[in-house]
Amino acid sequence: MSGHLQRDQGLCANGVAILRKTMDTHQLHQVETEPSARGVLLGISMRDGHSRRIVAGRHASCHDFDRGSIYIRGFAERYRADIQRPFDFVLLEISQASLERAIEEKPGKRVGSLAHVAGVRDEVLLNLAEALAPALEDPARASMLFVEQLSVAMTSYLVETYGGAATTEPRTNRILSRSHEARAKEMLRNRIDGRISITEIADACGLSRSYFIHAFRETTGHTPHQWLIAQRLEHARALLMDVDTSLAEIAAACGFADQSHFTRVFSRHSGVPPGIWRRRMRVEN
Repeated sequence: MSGHLQRDQGLCANGVAILRKTMDTHQLHQVETEPSARGVLLGISMRDGHSRRIVAGRHASCHDFDRGSIYIRGFAERYRADIQRPFDFVLLEISQASLERAIEEKPGKRVGSLAHVAGVRDEVLLNLAEALAPALEDPARASMLFVEQLSVAMTSYLVETYGGAATTEPRTNRILSRSHEARAKEMLRNRIDGRISITEIADACGLSRSYFIHAFRETTGHTPHQWLIAQRLEHARALLMDVDTSLAEIAAACGFADQSHFTRVFSRHSGVPPGIWRRRMRVEN
């Protein structure tokens, strides 16, 4: 089917392949995969009007997918589907190792496997998929810290929501100890370009990834990615006070992909481009 795709994007984040596939033709196509140990596939429909006929053994069922409808299926079973209408899906191929880690990190009763669903609407996963879309459009400029943060959140949510066992541990009022907070912030500052994973930081603190993300947000008021962006911008503002330092040099020093990336992020958070901000500061000072 790849030859019929109008969009075929992808990136990987620590055991999770994240893809976006779009097909606009109305021709009937078949998808078929043989059993494997690749883990689990999550599909999130990004538009209305898709339908498919899924064949499992001798049983066939038809499902409609509107925007926000999802499907979850394991790769361990043979899969065949007749694709009957155009589609636009964000897909997460979660390796068995990543799924097992999410299951181990989940508090409460242990989950054996995920339920197989098709055509079920899930607003949480739709919102997370929409947040991933810009990274898929431009993987070279994507923050892998942000991508992994979202992939961990989505995998944990799948286990908690579709794993068939309710958690018994409270999910609120988690905070980092002072030593864990300091360690996490130091690791983030030392890798200001964002080339550090949630897994690295969580492991250094002896915490699960999902717990660390939640506790960091509760402690600082920001996700790790948001906090790192704030540090980059604070460093950039200090460098902007030196008129001899070019915007390109500042972008590189603060971990941005290039000057245009720096300008876009700075403008979004400060309300004006960095060049205008610099001139205003010179007038005021």
